[in-house]
Order: sequence, then C-alpha cells, then structure tokens
Amino acid sequence: MKGLYTALVASAIGGAFAAPSPVEQGPITARAANAACATPVTLSGNPFASRSIYANKEYSKEVIAAAASMTDSALAAKASKVAQVGTFLWIDTRARISVVEENIKDVPCNQIAALVIYDLPGRDCAAKASNGELAAGDVATYKSEYIDPIVAIFKKYPNTAIALVIEPDSLPNLVTNADKQACKDSASGYKTGVAYALKQLNLPNIAMYIDAGHGGWLGWNDNLKPGAKMLASVYKDAGSPKQVRGFATNVAGWNSWDLSPGEFSKATDAQWNKCQNEKLYVKAFSPELKSAGMPSQAIVDTGRNAVTGLRKEWGDWCNVNGAGFGVRPTGSTGDSLTDAFVWVKPGGESDGTSDTGATRYDSYCGKEDAFKPAPEAGTWNQAYFEMLLTNAKPSF
Repeated sequence: MKGLYTALVASAIGGAFAAPSPVEQGPITARAANAACATPVTLSGNPFASRSIYANKEYSKEVIAAAASMTDSALAAKASKVAQVGTFLWIDTRARISVVEENIKDVPCNQIAALVIYDLPGRDCAAKASNGELAAGDVATYKSEYIDPIVAIFKKYPNTAIALVIEPDSLPNLVTNADKQACKDSASGYKTGVAYALKQLNLPNIAMYIDAGHGGWLGWNDNLKPGAKMLASVYKDAGSPKQVRGFATNVAGWNSWDLSPGEFSKATDAQWNKCQNEKLYVKAFSPELKSAGMPSQAIVDTGRNAVTGLRKEWGDWCNVNGAGFGVRPTGSTGDSLTDAFVWVKPGGESDGTSDTGATRYDSYCGKEDAFKPAPEAGTWNQAYFEMLLTNAKPSF
C-alpha cells in the first residue's frame, strides 16, 4: 500500500515532524511538547481535549516525497505543512502491523497516536475496490494474526495515548446491504470480529470509536434506529468495554460538517433524510446510540470535505473530483456531542482504481464525478493530492 522512500527522507521525518504543527499545538511549552508521558495513561472523557493527533511517519513520508516532486515551490511549501498534520494510520493488512510500533513509541505526552483497525474477514462486502486479504468467515486468522499482535504491541506502550477507529464500513454494511450475498457471507464474521477487537483492545490508554458510516448512509430516517442497534449490540457482545467512547462518521467521506441547507437537501428523496450534514447526523444518531445502551460521542473526518456540490449522489464515494482538504484536526468542535474533527483518510491515497480492466475495479470509481485516472486503493495519487492541496479550506 505504501511506497518506499530513501533513508534521507525517513530521517527527516523523525527529526522534523515528531512535534505537533503550529495549527494543532495548544498553549503547551516546547519542552512539554517533546516529552513522553512519565507514567501510564488512562483515558477518560474527550481524549482530544488536551492532545493533538500525532503526525504518523508513514503519511508524512508520502507527503514529503510528494512535495519533493513538485516544481511549483509555493505548492511544495504548502505540501510540507500537510506532512505535519496528525492523520490516522491505517492498519489494513497483517503485514502492515510492522509499522505500528515505530508510530507509537515516540508519541509526546501532549499528543495521541491515531490508528484505524481495518482487516475484517470479507472486508468491504459491498465495494470491490477495498476488498481485504481475509476470506469471509476467517475470524480465527483475524483474531490470532491481526488483532492479537496489535494488542501485544499496544501493551508495550501503556504511557502512550491511542485513539482507534474500528473497522470502517463494516457494521453499516450489515444494516443497508444485508441483501448482498457477500454481506450475508460476512455478517457473522463482522459481528464476531468487531466484538473481539473491542474486547481485546480495551486498554486504559486507548479510546475507541466504532465506524457508523455518515449522514447519507445511516442518516436516513429508516436507518437511524437499526444502525444504532447494530453498533450497540456488538458493543454489548464485547462486554460493553469501558474504553469505547462512541462512533466515527464521514470516514474517507465528503459530507460537510454544517452546510445548511445540506448538499442534497433539494433531492427528491430529501424528505426521508433529516441528516443533511454531519452535525445533524451526530445530533440524530448520538441519542439513538445512547438509548440503545452504547456511549455516543462522535469524531468526524474532515480530511477531504472542504468543497461541496461535487457529487451526483450521496453514495458516490470514490475519488471525488474537485475535493479539497478540510478543517484541520482539533478537539475544539463547538459541539458537545463531537469530540474532535479528525483526518482519518490520508489525503492523496486513492479510494480505488479507475482501470475498468482491473480485478478490484468498482464502478463507482468510474463515475462521472470520480477523478481519473486513479490507481488501486491505498496507492498514492500525486495529481489528486495536489488538487486537495489547491482546494484546501482553510488554505495551507
């Protein structure tokens, strides 16, 4: 998924981007910013309230390489700032576990490492572009070769604060795509796998957010209650783990936080969806979750949602053309139900290939509003990154 870079670039990351960016840094002294926690961390309440997200080395390396290839010096200077933005690190294969330790061992005490757990058996049952490595139903491998090794690494670093997004798209797919054979085949493994992950990752220094799609997915009037019940049931199957904080929305998505009227408010079916932006979705979904017996605080991915009016439909999810980097990660959202705005999707990494002859080609990546050409999911797309940078709001 990731490219290989020179030792020079790698060393630059370690030296230049261990500290938070000026955008993220709060009123904390320089000395404190570089110091690891001296004692074990116990997370309670909003984990982002006093911590900025750690700029992981993997994404920073990609961005530095992208900046180095630019001939426009002004754009390159902006790109270098993106390398300092705390972005979630996706652990999307068993092989990818090899980078976990390197990205949590040096996290300063005023920062929080942020990772995505994403390797369920039969992953992404409703989308070809991001199908996973494990066959549907292979929960045993998911447990022993994916979750257990990650837990073992996390246990070595009790002094590091860690935020996790748990399995994007999985449980929402079981709510709305239950009729698809691939999702039928994956349903039991999804529920068992997520419950196992929640239970095993329930460590004092970890805060977990279960993926809940977005307002254009579970925000439909008929999906709110079933969606909340799905997440809550798996949470309870896991033994109601204390470190589950709530849910994640708009992961790798495009929805505005508070655009009013919403992007699709004039669509003929808008009357059936009162969640026309993510703020409205959080407001509607959070109490449903709470009623179903699960913690209900939210984090919202604002990594690529700066520009609206680009999609033809809510469901157009692949490499939306014209997008821009959105609001930088922050624990100050102005909304009591929302812990943080975060960058979960690493901007510049493709959502899926536009090559119609590819095995993992998904028709959504060939739609009119999708950027082309685009490489396989997770692969760097330089032109797309430069577009996100150019269209960023606020600008860099």
